[in-house]
Amino acid sequence: MGQTAKVLQLFRTLHRTRQQVFKNDKRALEAARVKINEEFKKNKSEASPEKIAEMMKLGSDVELLLRTSVIQGVHTDHNTLKLVPRKDLLTENVPYCDAPTQKQ
Repeated sequence: MGQTAKVLQLFRTLHRTRQQVFKNDKRALEAARVKINEEFKKNKSEASPEKIAEMMKLGSDVELLLRTSVIQGVHTDHNTLKLVPRKDLLTENVPYCDAPTQKQ
């Protein structure tokens, strides 16, 4: 896959992630859309493969961070915030065991 195709794929992935992470939050959806588009437009004339690879890594890291770490909150009262985690963030709670099991 060519470098241009990889950049376009990252652009689309960031927008899909934005739509999932900020679902039902018009202000955050628009702010993220503007920021993604702005960053890609600002760097569209970049020709250095090293610099492009560096920016691609940053974009991938941002997408991963958004997908795995951002949880929406909804104001329900003056001093109350209700967290709305996505289903893909909910994991099984596995208890920690600091003593290794012995094999027999």
